[in-house]
Amino acid sequence: MPTPAGRLDLYTVAQTRTLEQETMAALGIPAFELMCRAGAAALASLRRHWPRARRVTIFCGPGNNGGDGFILGALARDDGMHVRIVALDGAGAHGEAALARAAWERGGGAVENWHAGDTLADAELHVDALYGIGLNRAVEAPAAQLIECLDASPVPLLALDVPSGLDADTGHCSGAAIHADVTVTFIVHKRGLYTGRAADCVGRLELATLGAPQALAASTPADAHTLQAACLPPRARYANKGSNGHVLVVGGGAGMSGAAQLSGLGALRAGAGLVSLATDPAHASMLSALHPELMAHAVPDAQALRPLLERASVLALGPGLGRTGWSRALWQAALDAAMPLVLDADGLNLLAQAPRRFAAPAVLTPHPGEAARLLGVATAAVEADRFAAARELAGRFAAVVVLKGSGSLVARADGRLDVCPWGNPGMAAGGMGDLLTGVIAAMLAQGCPPWEAARLGVGLHARAGDLAAQAGERGLLPSDLLQPLRRLGNAVTTGAASDAG
Repeated sequence: MPTPAGRLDLYTVAQTRTLEQETMAALGIPAFELMCRAGAAALASLRRHWPRARRVTIFCGPGNNGGDGFILGALARDDGMHVRIVALDGAGAHGEAALARAAWERGGGAVENWHAGDTLADAELHVDALYGIGLNRAVEAPAAQLIECLDASPVPLLALDVPSGLDADTGHCSGAAIHADVTVTFIVHKRGLYTGRAADCVGRLELATLGAPQALAASTPADAHTLQAACLPPRARYANKGSNGHVLVVGGGAGMSGAAQLSGLGALRAGAGLVSLATDPAHASMLSALHPELMAHAVPDAQALRPLLERASVLALGPGLGRTGWSRALWQAALDAAMPLVLDADGLNLLAQAPRRFAAPAVLTPHPGEAARLLGVATAAVEADRFAAARELAGRFAAVVVLKGSGSLVARADGRLDVCPWGNPGMAAGGMGDLLTGVIAAMLAQGCPPWEAARLGVGLHARAGDLAAQAGERGLLPSDLLQPLRRLGNAVTTGAASDAG
């Protein structure tokens, strides 16, 4: 996945198609000329990443993506490379793709057909030009078998526009999908290349605008944006602990003290002035001994929670809360306080059982399974269109929603949505979400409105995870993020923190 330093505008497939038409009209060129520009951009990418490659096999589908491949083949052949083109058996090219195929064949190029059961011939580079942005279904045989062969091959792979099998709108794969080393995408950035399964499919992502006037994209409101690296401004010199808010973590039911502990530590490292834990009485003394900075309180019932609610400014509700009678009573009392809050874990599971819209500022942080319970659908339906799910949740609950996962989404009720371009597979570990809850709560406590708190918190958490993963992704612990989180939150740019973008 790419990690841009600045914000990128992300577009839907429908918007991309419109921008393609507007580009041709503005430049006064036919569709075939735009295809030739795509082929030239692909060759430039090939030269940058594999300058010594001389034997290239290009796999072409019947549509415009295949046409891009035929143009690339002709240009690479003219550049002195040995090029083989393999087309899907029985898939005749049409439209501009037929013109591109004819141009390849006029230069003496042959087209081999791929049949089920075939094997890959020797090559130094494979190019995926099978399916473009129009594919929103599972790839059928024999193309699926070809994709599986390409993925199993040790030969590096360049994808044109979109890795075949990946939905450019949603980042979902319904079946077989190309796992590219590099993807060169055309005209604009597609939103589906930044979330979900895209992290496994895209590889290194490059944009070739093909000469499209910048004003065209600028005049089209993007569907989403990537987050920018950011932090809070320096503190005033006269600040005191009361100046930076008081986060109350409500959770840590029987046997689950660690979740509340991680959330509280995340809030402290992200700058909250005070952090209290309202937890099962059996855990309070242990938590106080382990971390005296966390004010742990034994809370046997909802009545004991009320004075803590009166002293706090922000709630982090749900980490390790459980779904017992004790959990429900504290959950209800906390929500009835109508305070700014971050709702996570079992706080979300209880919300699914008793839905409500939030009048006070609220940030919900579900993973796909929790999102599915909140929406009353299967988890697969959430993953099939993460953008739609995040926006539906934000509108339904009148809250800012962080849909966690690869390429986490931050959505608000008016439809605005940002995508996190940071993070790594090492963060797929228990407790990472609890830490994030505390970080976002700390942003709220320090005066950020919910939208900014969620965006800033998600970005800091993911960037800290990337710094911590420099020692290796496997075995990464939530607590490993605490020191990088502190450095990033203070905009420290010396040492490893400078790598965070």
